[in-house]
Amino acid sequence: MILSVGEILVDMIGSEKDGAFCYERKAGGAPFNVACAVKKFGGSSAFVGCVGDDLIGEFLRGFAEARGLDGLNIATDSEHNTTLAFVEIDGSGERSFCFYRKFTADYRLPHIDDALFEKANIIHVGSLMLSEEIGRAYADGLIDRAKRRGKTVSFDVNYRTDVFRDAQSATAMYKRYIELADIVKLSEDEYEIFGAEYVDGLKDKLVCITLGSRGSEWKFGGRSGRADSISVKPADTTGAGDAFYAGVLKKLDGVSKSEYTDEFLSGALRYANVCGALNTLGRGAIDALPDEKTIDKYSR
Repeated sequence: MILSVGEILVDMIGSEKDGAFCYERKAGGAPFNVACAVKKFGGSSAFVGCVGDDLIGEFLRGFAEARGLDGLNIATDSEHNTTLAFVEIDGSGERSFCFYRKFTADYRLPHIDDALFEKANIIHVGSLMLSEEIGRAYADGLIDRAKRRGKTVSFDVNYRTDVFRDAQSATAMYKRYIELADIVKLSEDEYEIFGAEYVDGLKDKLVCITLGSRGSEWKFGGRSGRADSISVKPADTTGAGDAFYAGVLKKLDGVSKSEYTDEFLSGALRYANVCGALNTLGRGAIDALPDEKTIDKYSR
């Protein structure tokens, strides 16, 4: 099982309609997206997060409960509102966004009981919590617990300078958690930010790099490989990277590092590329997730 821990929030996806700019409410948050995607793809998945005691939090709780996850623990914080992300999409489906996230609930995460924790092979850690001291303390404890229990730790960078003081402090913080993880996902832009010398030096970790329409690349133990994607016309790229990474984690669930052959890793990324590409055909990170049958059809 893959246990995703971190932010659950609402993506307010904006578009112009009849001369007015309107926002559509969609469930989101990178680790929550991953949890929902793993389950939709036929894997075993659980999620831990926090929402506010408000209408948005109530919506998210109901949405999460309807996903049929194998484990769910969403705390409700009565003193802080649910986090929002405002998203705008250009003509090619690419998005830009900003967070409404001052004193909000996403990083005020609950304790994970042993019964749920022990079911997981992979502990997937969200990055948004790292911008706050309370979130970093939680992440540190979670990763230490995972290491002591022999779990695999996954980390998706999701580089966001707008939630840190400056780019230098953001980069330093992300590096700290990259180095604690066993599996790391980066976008092509993030690979350039951290630099080839740094990323290529992470030889004890499996690093997955998304390359947009050109597919993806893996690096492990001084080896590397590429995997092509399928051709699609994106409607909305929100959550495409999360769908990709969910595909990777599903394939890695229960697999030891000794089984990370070139063929296996390239096959896992080909599968994940299809997951990410198909998810761009609809709006929002979760509503358009493909099911296992559809993914298999395009993965052949």
